[in-house]
Amino acid sequence: MPAGTPSSEHSATLAESPAANRRFEKSSRLREAGQFKRVFAKPQRFDAAGFVVVARANGLGRARLGLAISKRCCARAVDRNKLKRIARESFRALVNRLPAVDIVVLCASKAKRLTNPELFSGLDRAWHTLLGKIWVDS
Repeated sequence: MPAGTPSSEHSATLAESPAANRRFEKSSRLREAGQFKRVFAKPQRFDAAGFVVVARANGLGRARLGLAISKRCCARAVDRNKLKRIARESFRALVNRLPAVDIVVLCASKAKRLTNPELFSGLDRAWHTLLGKIWVDS
């Protein structure tokens, strides 16, 4: 087997995992500037280790995620992409339980110094705080 090729055993395990079939669908994303502006107009703010999470009720019946990870926070693209992957994966794990809110995840300055488990833990705390709030579309 060539180097870098996953073994068939590993591939089978990935295919069977519940996360393998979960994509970050377009309907679950904030994609337009107006959608981001709406969230920033009247946000509820939650601090998470390495991230700042802002949210606003959307009235759509599902949660949507937008990412705003800036160069000011992490100069290297590889670091920004890592933070985005972590935020998306954390969101995907709970998207079906989250209330109908638009969420924007921003980078905090200490994010690049934290480990992946610390970043996931901070986002989990933010998602659970979101779950405990009552959201009214305004």
